Amino acid sequence: MSITLSSVVVDAAEIETESAFWHRLLGGSIHRTPAHHFVQAPGLPVLVVQSAPGHTAPTWPDGASQQMHLDFRVTDLAAADRRAADAGATRLRPTEEVTAETRTGGRVYASPAGHPFCLRAA
Repeated sequence: MSITLSSVVVDAAEIETESAFWHRLLGGSIHRTPAHHFVQAPGLPVLVVQSAPGHTAPTWPDGASQQMHLDFRVTDLAAADRRAADAGATRLRPTEEVTAETRTGGRVYASPAGHPFCLRAA
């Protein structure tokens, strides 16, 4: 028996905003239905943004549990940081700027719907 991760589903009150964010960050293609947007990026499981009108963003790290988060390995942390910011991410920590001197380690962000994710140097 084998188990393969085929998709990750995130809730969002505004699925267009959330799916557009993930599409800008990850690239690939996006397919929309009224209740689900499917973001397919090369080498990743499908990221499904599911309509959840009552969704409220996690308050982590300053409040309740984050429930789960996604980790992405990147070859250039400074470039990935700029891409995340341009796509609409909010950096949660560390809050210092990512420069050529601080290319190692990782950064924690939130998507527009508040879902935490990390970008980690490869």
